[in-house]
Amino acid sequence: MRQRVIIIGGGIVGLATAYRLHEHFPDADVTLLEKEKQVGQHQSSHNSGVLHCGLYYKPGSLRARLAVSGIRQMVAFCQQNAIPHEVCGKLVVASRESEVPRLRGLLERGTANGLEGLRWLTAAEIKEIEPHATGFAALHVPQEGIADYPQVCAALARKIGESGAKVATSARVQALTYKGNSWVARTTAGDFEGDFLINCAGLHCDRVSELAGERREMRIVPFRGEYYKLKPERQYLVRNLIYPVPDPRFPFLGVHFTRLIHGGIECGPNAVLAFAREGYRKTDFRAADLFDALFYRGFWRFLWRYRSTAWFEGRRSFSRKLFARSLQRLVPEIQPEDLDTGGSGVRAQAMSREGDIYQDFRIVARPNALHVLSAPSPAATASLAIGAEIVRIAADSAGWDQKGVPPEPESAGTKVRS
Repeated sequence: MRQRVIIIGGGIVGLATAYRLHEHFPDADVTLLEKEKQVGQHQSSHNSGVLHCGLYYKPGSLRARLAVSGIRQMVAFCQQNAIPHEVCGKLVVASRESEVPRLRGLLERGTANGLEGLRWLTAAEIKEIEPHATGFAALHVPQEGIADYPQVCAALARKIGESGAKVATSARVQALTYKGNSWVARTTAGDFEGDFLINCAGLHCDRVSELAGERREMRIVPFRGEYYKLKPERQYLVRNLIYPVPDPRFPFLGVHFTRLIHGGIECGPNAVLAFAREGYRKTDFRAADLFDALFYRGFWRFLWRYRSTAWFEGRRSFSRKLFARSLQRLVPEIQPEDLDTGGSGVRAQAMSREGDIYQDFRIVARPNALHVLSAPSPAATASLAIGAEIVRIAADSAGWDQKGVPPEPESAGTKVRS
């Protein structure tokens, strides 16, 4: 039987899903719906451009397994399609002695996830890789790198178009109806019909799932991450990627240094509540988005739990001096006047009613639909692996011919699904 599939969301995960679907079910009738004029306009192009290898994630989690296999797939895809990328390595630096035990925990976690070549560095050895960085110890992660994700999105869109899939842009989904074993998606570009629905709507995935008749088990709360850039005459201070040891009190990685694939050094991001789900500027405001967060019990529980960190993040958002002070923990020579205002991105942070952050990928399958409800970093790096996982789960849920199902990637951890 020929599969008729509607994919909602033309970000990198939706594109990768369409690509993997046609790869393993070449006769499938696939329609991808994207509300913007072009694909990949939000999280897929507003990120740090880093290739993440799976260092931070709990062994056996879906996030760990797909990150480890996903970085290999992404590097191979970039090589095959002449997309700018570089495996340059990363340092995770313990800038305080109290962080050294947590850094050792990262080494153990990375090893459990199957990462090879991780190297413990002393304070003196840090200087051999990053001469201007300072710390009590560091972990060198050779697998990590940088890539041009907008070009990845463009290549995926081109390939799925060549395979016969329909990519409908300016197609904002307004209603979803399931009747007679068939979905009808009413959009601003017309109506589209299919037998199976895949929700990869990113910042709006919770709303799309609700349109499809699902009870909202979580809410997307948008957090803006703001960046600075090092002035050209100070870019010599950073060679590649320099990260802090993550603070366990807060569910983000902390401000760090990233060399960009097309030149320049980016510093950040912080994490502050965005007043719109696509609010890239401090002044961006959309009442429906803000009220969705403010009238959600989970957000207030989260805010109370992290109130001191949230207060600091809010102050740092308006203070170049405070931002520079955070960066000085890694590279002491950094001064506020070295920083130019950079870009920003918005994270689609899935949050429970209890105020807990969803730490793993969250994929919910039904006989006629599949919803990606949590796809935090490293979703861009792991997108091709996530796409294959979605095809596996969808085929199992819908009862498609298992001959077309891609094999599950190997991992050092226990294989689980979320």
